[in-house]
Amino acid sequence: MMNKRNLFFALTLAAGTLIGCNSGTPTETKPTEGGTKPAETSSSSRPAPTASGNKADGSTIKIGIVASLNGELKPWGDDSLGGAKLAVDEANKAGGINGKNIELLVEDSASKPEQGKTGTDRLIGKGVLGVLGEVASGITAQMADSAFAAGVPVVAIGATKTTLTDKGSNIFRVCYTDDFQGPVMARFAFEELRLRNIAILTDQKQPYSTGLSDSFRKKYIELGGKIIDEQFYNSGDQQFTAQLTNIKGKNPDGLFLSGYFTEVGRIARTVKEVGMNVKLLGGDGWDSLDLLSGGGEGIIGGYFCNHYNDRESRPEVKSFLDKWKAANGGKLPGTTMGALGYDAAALMIDALKRSKEMNSVSLIDALANTENFPGVSGAITLKGQNGNPPKRALVVEVTAKGQEFRKAYDFFK
Repeated sequence: MMNKRNLFFALTLAAGTLIGCNSGTPTETKPTEGGTKPAETSSSSRPAPTASGNKADGSTIKIGIVASLNGELKPWGDDSLGGAKLAVDEANKAGGINGKNIELLVEDSASKPEQGKTGTDRLIGKGVLGVLGEVASGITAQMADSAFAAGVPVVAIGATKTTLTDKGSNIFRVCYTDDFQGPVMARFAFEELRLRNIAILTDQKQPYSTGLSDSFRKKYIELGGKIIDEQFYNSGDQQFTAQLTNIKGKNPDGLFLSGYFTEVGRIARTVKEVGMNVKLLGGDGWDSLDLLSGGGEGIIGGYFCNHYNDRESRPEVKSFLDKWKAANGGKLPGTTMGALGYDAAALMIDALKRSKEMNSVSLIDALANTENFPGVSGAITLKGQNGNPPKRALVVEVTAKGQEFRKAYDFFK
């Protein structure tokens, strides 16, 4: 769920880097020995849609994207769309599919689940063979409901709620899941930071937040740590003093904030205001150019999990960043969703090229049989994975110079 060089003290600079990378990031991250394996919580037998989806007709092959182009999640939506457009433009310049151009149809969720569903319905009605999006799990879940009923595949860009793909065998993603990043942060907190008493603050309105808190809690307790308190809030809340005062009384040495950047910054400021001296930790939902403007010095020294490092030496990374800069006046994407949006679109296009027929049913089958697709965010395999590709996760630290890479964790089966 994303970031710029010197993000935190130069928000006005346009040329930032993707999350997990800045001037202090090494050129290539190394996986930890042994890796980590998330709990097997996703269904091994997913229901198959019975509807036949759409068939290609006319002079173009249509795919759609739903993105938060307005609302509080707009930074992710803008980058998701930018990445998808790059992939489509690249494919069309190379001849399209069977001589036909790919047409990308766009709908705005405005950061709202119900509008994400409506947008998906519109795209399906316009004949798209598949749909890309979203980043927020709550929005993607609504999209998945519409897509399952219509028999159209969805490739989620950054939606990490583990059970999301259980909705149907037509639902896929290019990102890791919360049953991976939660344990990653639990291991980092327990093994690297040596924290033993952690409190959790959860956005009970966001499926992403509740799922991430659950997976973090389970692994942290398994490692021997103690969850001394959990408090709750709702997206859009402005005051967190009561929850943090309650937590302070339990004397934690760490605080896990599983919500989005939209509230995390303000929470971090309030942590300092109430006099708490704790390490802050979270997931990829922290990533945004707005994080420091909300959190100021309170967010400095926090750690969170994200999807990849744009300073890696892999050719897919360099190629993507060169193309993004060429299309955006030399600027780099502000969040990791640029890369994941590109991966989602490129993956769907690759599956279309492998499809036996130009229709949604064949596209679902091709997506389900994807193996070792060379994504910007790492190799993507969907075959036998119930829509959830094994991925790598990075832990980064928020510093005065930007976001510094600290540790990489691989998903080993």
